[in-house]
Amino acid sequence: MVNNSNEIDITIVIPLLNEEESLPELEAWIRKVMTANNFRYEIIMIDDGSSDNSWNIIQTLTEQNPAVKGIKFRRNYGKSAALNVAFENASGDVVITMDADLQDSPDEIPELYKMIKKDGFDLVSGWKKKRYDPISKTIPTKIYNGVTRLMSGIKLHDMNCGLKAYKNDVVKNIEVYGEMHRYIPVIAKAAGFKKIGEKVVQHFPRKHGKSKFGLNRFINGPLDLMSIIFVSKFSKKPMHFFGSLGLLSFFIGFAILVYLTIAKLVLTEYGMTDRPIFFFGILTIIIGTQLFLTGFLAELVARSSPQRNNYIVEKYIQIEPAKNSAS
Repeated sequence: MVNNSNEIDITIVIPLLNEEESLPELEAWIRKVMTANNFRYEIIMIDDGSSDNSWNIIQTLTEQNPAVKGIKFRRNYGKSAALNVAFENASGDVVITMDADLQDSPDEIPELYKMIKKDGFDLVSGWKKKRYDPISKTIPTKIYNGVTRLMSGIKLHDMNCGLKAYKNDVVKNIEVYGEMHRYIPVIAKAAGFKKIGEKVVQHFPRKHGKSKFGLNRFINGPLDLMSIIFVSKFSKKPMHFFGSLGLLSFFIGFAILVYLTIAKLVLTEYGMTDRPIFFFGILTIIIGTQLFLTGFLAELVARSSPQRNNYIVEKYIQIEPAKNSAS
């Protein structure tokens, strides 16, 4: 796959935490694949506050291979922060993320590149169909992926696979924060990048170090997913969400009180306040009013946001984009 352009074909993003033993072997493996395919490339390694010798090794690799670049965090901020900073600095037409633990194979890179450049995908996610992980990790992962598919509508088998490929436009127009790296396909879809593909990739047993996997992801994960879905749909129109729920709740409460009023007039032996449904009606009216006011306040905040017109323009025809226009 020959490319005579002076531009970078592929940026490989590698977030890492305490992976000193894996880095030299991983860099050599990537360099071998890139050279064999005549790719112009860069490798961005992000040291997420490692306490071992990882940063010193990255410095050595940058001296040995000019394509290697390093970013070091002062402390551990998490994988999302590492990816976001790397995305900001990525120059390649295609950006590929992979873990530093040698469980992802660089041999998958040429095919991932082809799926983006030739097949036209915006994002391609790896699928570790055969995994070398303990059952304590594989079973929760299957549940997590099933719930994510159901809630997001994105039919990926392995949403959280670290081996992914992106068009450069995708990484430049999404923001990854908190622990949202697990849901980058959901974020990309919300930003309008809907051609999302999947490729079965090899998964190797971990050779060095220890897994950073934690069960807390199954507590925080669903909350993050609901947050992404809500923000992507209602961040610019919060009144549509809160106002609709508020009006529905208020109407239910109002209907209950009207019913009780009529029943009081017709069946005078029953007092309105003697029936539990009376208090339910009052409660739903109060909740409805609060939801409506929440939507109103959220609408004021959204209209005051500097990003209220931050839309992604894909192409222009015979129009010169304004320098200060939203994109």
